[in-house]
Amino acid sequence: MADQDRTPHYEEGSLSLIGAVALGTGVMIGAGIFALTGQMAEMTGPLFPLAFLAAAVIVSFSAYSYVKMSNTYPSAGGIGMYLQKAYGSTLPTAFHALLMYFSMVIAQSFLARTFGSYTLELFDLGDRAVFVPLLGVGLLLAAFLINLSTNKLIETVASVLGFIKIGGIIVFGVVGVFIADSIDMGTGGDAPSPTLSGFLGATALGILAFKGFTTITNSGSELKNPKRNLGKAIMISIALCVVIYALVGFAVASNLSLSEIIETQDYSLAAAARPALGEAAVGFTVVLAMLATAGGIIASVFAVSRMLAMLTEMKLVPHRHFHMPGSLQKHTLVYTIVFGLILTAFFDLSRIAALGIIFT
Repeated sequence: MADQDRTPHYEEGSLSLIGAVALGTGVMIGAGIFALTGQMAEMTGPLFPLAFLAAAVIVSFSAYSYVKMSNTYPSAGGIGMYLQKAYGSTLPTAFHALLMYFSMVIAQSFLARTFGSYTLELFDLGDRAVFVPLLGVGLLLAAFLINLSTNKLIETVASVLGFIKIGGIIVFGVVGVFIADSIDMGTGGDAPSPTLSGFLGATALGILAFKGFTTITNSGSELKNPKRNLGKAIMISIALCVVIYALVGFAVASNLSLSEIIETQDYSLAAAARPALGEAAVGFTVVLAMLATAGGIIASVFAVSRMLAMLTEMKLVPHRHFHMPGSLQKHTLVYTIVFGLILTAFFDLSRIAALGIIFT
């Protein structure tokens, strides 16, 4: 066992440009549309669609830096590699890289809980306090098994889920806006008034909706022609998400009052489908949410476990094998899933969202 080769093995050229975009948008769209809409509306009132756009502007500056760095230093380490090149193997490099790592683990837990919330809209299994975390834990374990397989299977699953999800969300957004009487949002008696601090908080939370583009950089060691395709994948993913977020944000605002969005914050997209398209559309939206969150977790686990493996390989974080067989990359996959399971089991969506703001 002592002589076992634990060096991470990356399948060079095993991911296509489409696969990289599918992995990135899988994380981004899963969190942004199906989980954050209600949380942001509670913080900033009727300005939540603008908070999404403000987050996109802020992210675009960061994305520009990522594109330039990924063109020069494509690797599985992503932000960890970029920090190491800029500041060396120092404590600040390790600290900031781990902040990114844990922010993505938090996002995974957010998606897992969201999956549970939407699934219970379709299947009335009982007590939500029990079944939401239980379903989330089950999804994380399924993502673990998929990520133990080959990159080809991971790319295929992410791409299929991505195409179904994006197509379905666009249909929902277009139809929702088209049939609405007005794109003006009703407020309701208990709706909060917009404040500067609330808008800034919602914008910070909205950055989580675009954070998935950073996972694309972790495919640098396995993407075909990474010096050209990494930057293209980042730009395509962000552009797709800006269009989809704006479209669906207006569709939700057109069919629910602000107080209704806040009341149904864990499943606001499904709630918006009911007045717009009827009960059958609620089921359609819930299925989309389940596919989106599942695809997002699979993609996020893929990227984040590779990032931690690279940080370990660069001697930036300590590592213990705990008598586990296999390569270092498999070990970091286990650690990533375990952290996500703990958060999913013991923290609700609001607490996970609060953690997300801190680590962002």
